[in-house]
Amino acid sequence: MYDYVVIGAGIIGGFVARELSKYNLNALVLEKENDVANVQTLANSAVLHSGHNPEPNTLKSKLCLWGNKLYEELEEELCLPILRTGAYVVAHNKDEELKLLDLVETTKANNVTEYALLDYEDAVKTEPNLAKSITKVLSLPTTKVTYPWEVTFACMENAILNGVEFRKNSEVTKITKTKKGFKITINNKDTLETKYVINATGVNTDDIAAMVEEKVDFKIKPRHGEYFVLDKRVKGFVNHVLYPLPTDLGKGVLLTPQVHGNILVGPDSKFVDDKHRTNNTPTGLQYVKENAKFLADDVPFHQIIRSFAGIRATSNKDDFIIKESKEAKGFYHLAGIDSPGLTAAPAIAKYLVNDVMGVGNQYTENKDFNPIRKKNKEFGSLKYEEQLELIKQDPLYGNIICKCENITEREVLDAINGPLGSNTIKGVKKRCRAGAGLCQGGYCEEKVYKLIVRETNSTPLDVCYDGPESKIFVSETKVK
Repeated sequence: MYDYVVIGAGIIGGFVARELSKYNLNALVLEKENDVANVQTLANSAVLHSGHNPEPNTLKSKLCLWGNKLYEELEEELCLPILRTGAYVVAHNKDEELKLLDLVETTKANNVTEYALLDYEDAVKTEPNLAKSITKVLSLPTTKVTYPWEVTFACMENAILNGVEFRKNSEVTKITKTKKGFKITINNKDTLETKYVINATGVNTDDIAAMVEEKVDFKIKPRHGEYFVLDKRVKGFVNHVLYPLPTDLGKGVLLTPQVHGNILVGPDSKFVDDKHRTNNTPTGLQYVKENAKFLADDVPFHQIIRSFAGIRATSNKDDFIIKESKEAKGFYHLAGIDSPGLTAAPAIAKYLVNDVMGVGNQYTENKDFNPIRKKNKEFGSLKYEEQLELIKQDPLYGNIICKCENITEREVLDAINGPLGSNTIKGVKKRCRAGAGLCQGGYCEEKVYKLIVRETNSTPLDVCYDGPESKIFVSETKVK
């Protein structure tokens, strides 16, 4: 029997797993997808917000501020990529300037101490491409950007190395309350038992809750958002995260510099019925384009290399839902974790494990816990002399697999064979960015495919793009 089973291996589940690994207990993370960070964590703006926007005195406001600060120490412990951009929230006229002043009051109420109101003339000195229609901005220096996939990989790798188990392709199809805890059925056949369950399934949290509760007191309302990715040749077009004034639908269309040099443009925001809808639409992408012009002039849309869409797990409540089930004691909800969920994620995990569940009151501290997650070398970011030295140590660094992102054979092999390695094209891309550049895999995908076949002792027909049903090849066509 397990002590804890975490359902869901997004960024929230990853941080929770790492917190649990600090104690002497048996923990398991279940993920229905073929990889971690494959749903809500996969498609978002990657912003670590300052805490300027949530309603004061809510979990969102408190955990956002705390989480933003926690990333400072986690950056070193887990080798996380952090880009310190700061942010500008923009206003275009007197009416919007008044709303900006209201936002300042919210910022102060949320205990964000670093902020400033700037006239356009001052703001444009650091952001020369700001839209000329802007009159004032609210500057938020503690805003940062990270790489959500990398954060999740780091948390899960560290948790696994500290004793947590992980199973992918493991969909929870039934949960039964027992005298000792819970019996969980996976994929309608396998079963396991656990004392406690943590429901971190994003858009599916109400569905999972309904397996143990007759009356689930929250409802997930999925919101669909669409983005453009601009090629890293646009690096420097904007240096800050640029926000419009927030509305009831969220923070609006942003311009967001990314840690690898790209710029994200988006998202739009609309409620949908389908929790798994991730397709782009002409109307959604056009909305993003039209609204981006209120942030910057001449946004370089001719440098688009990709568009994508994601789903956010908005609930019918006005705050994060972090609590124990009233009907099934020992079952814990982590629901409605939309923005600023990425920012709050490490704080959410600590709050749940320490304050809500009180794990330290039942289990002893893991004296062997190692908080450090070492990251492999990023060849493309090294100086030329360092690259030459690395090639001397390992010649596989001298074989470039992905020309756009300068990714080497060694980096691809590490992505396949690491503690949380992947045997899919998309999984390798998420881990080392082979295929994330201008040609979007046109040059390197075949090379990555062959390396997966070789390293996993697979047949050419076994390799998938992402999930088990996405085979690259379905049959041989050559006739002997």
